[in-house]
Amino acid sequence: MHAKHFIGNRHVNPHGGLNIAVIDPSDGKPYAEIARGNPHDIDLAIQTARAAFEGEWGRMPAAERGRLLHRLSLAITERVEEFTQIEARDCGKPLKQARADAIAVARYFEFYAGACDKLHGETIPYQAGYTVLTLREPFGVTGHIIPWNYPLQIFGRSIGGSLAAGNACVVKPAEDACLSLLRLAELAAEVGFPVGAINIVTGYGNEAGTALVAHPGIDHVSFTGSPAIGKLVAQVAANNHVPVTLELGGKSPQIVFADADLELALPVLINAIVQNAGQTCSAGSRVLIERSIYERAMDKLADAFERLRVGPAQMDLDCGPLIRQQQQQRVWDFLSDAHADGIAVMAQGTIVPDAPESGFYQAPTLLRDVPFDHRLAQQEVFGPVLAAMPFDDEAQAIKLANGTQFGLVAGVWTENGARQMRMARAVRAGQVFINNYGAGGGIELPFGGVKASGHGREKGFEALYGFATLKTVAIRHG
Repeated sequence: MHAKHFIGNRHVNPHGGLNIAVIDPSDGKPYAEIARGNPHDIDLAIQTARAAFEGEWGRMPAAERGRLLHRLSLAITERVEEFTQIEARDCGKPLKQARADAIAVARYFEFYAGACDKLHGETIPYQAGYTVLTLREPFGVTGHIIPWNYPLQIFGRSIGGSLAAGNACVVKPAEDACLSLLRLAELAAEVGFPVGAINIVTGYGNEAGTALVAHPGIDHVSFTGSPAIGKLVAQVAANNHVPVTLELGGKSPQIVFADADLELALPVLINAIVQNAGQTCSAGSRVLIERSIYERAMDKLADAFERLRVGPAQMDLDCGPLIRQQQQQRVWDFLSDAHADGIAVMAQGTIVPDAPESGFYQAPTLLRDVPFDHRLAQQEVFGPVLAAMPFDDEAQAIKLANGTQFGLVAGVWTENGARQMRMARAVRAGQVFINNYGAGGGIELPFGGVKASGHGREKGFEALYGFATLKTVAIRHG
């Protein structure tokens, strides 16, 4: 298979004629090629998007945009299994997780289809003889850099909101996983999206990605990735005075108090670190447990970890492979540091014997008594590694929860209603879940972080505000 760019509703060869091998994480072997984009390809995509914004797409009534988004949602729903297979192989996700992503992207477009004609302005009481109103207008051409861990879902939450607000989009997916997005853009053209509304340029971040962010024809940038790269994106975009939405990962705590329902919490705690092999920005990668139940809770977690199985995507087990060898090595380096510093491995899952040795597998690992200042408690591993630590009281739990550079998501497990509200207010995070985590995907729930986890919000109706600019109109009429 050889995949080209998708620009202006057609497949386009890369300007330089170069390609990148696509590796199957389950066996470490190449099985396809994608185009290696460069600044020429990015420029073509942006020009095409600009023509769409100034032409048919930009003039389209909001209700008609909504109908197109709804058609796309229905088309994806009819092809859930096709997208499941693409995403599972490209990302290494177990089939059930890839299927959930395919269902989610259809739901994103369904949600934003209904929101297109509801992005309203306001009238503002002012001086006598004036009428003042506000308009929410699209930026124009938005650039989107999509990571490899959730291509379909992040495409839905980012591009869905931008299209609903009336922008035309240029997307640079991660070179590790982008085949589902090329197929999705192709499907959008099939259901009637105008030429240039959605454009995909594949390639490396330091080539196509940098060119996208730096291009003077981009009016807004949405980036999901690491804090280090996010900082560079913001700096480059600032040269053109372009606003950015940044979602930059986390070291999210799950805080378990002594009165928590452990039977309810346990499967959620496990899923929050095992899902997508821990390669999730909002992964619950730290579990803080009140000391009086620490040993009992750790025994239950250890028993659950030991039952986890890891294998190829098609085996549809608890956990698939990591995305690439470099990511596997990163996780190994963290675990090597843990061993060197005497941090105890309390339990591990099992990589099944049938898993190819050339695949990028890592058994889910539970570490106990991780020091608060250790890198395993402070940095994003992006693998199925759970760092556990005890706390003595509510004040210490808050200190531990807030004691990293991140602030994306937090989970609080307690039956005490007053404590629930105190913790929800005290924890510094963009989302706080009480006696649950992730709320089943939460298409409607604004998502984003504070501190090094970024700024701006995607998902939900709030995303529409982020992808629109506010204009004030003051009319003097006497």
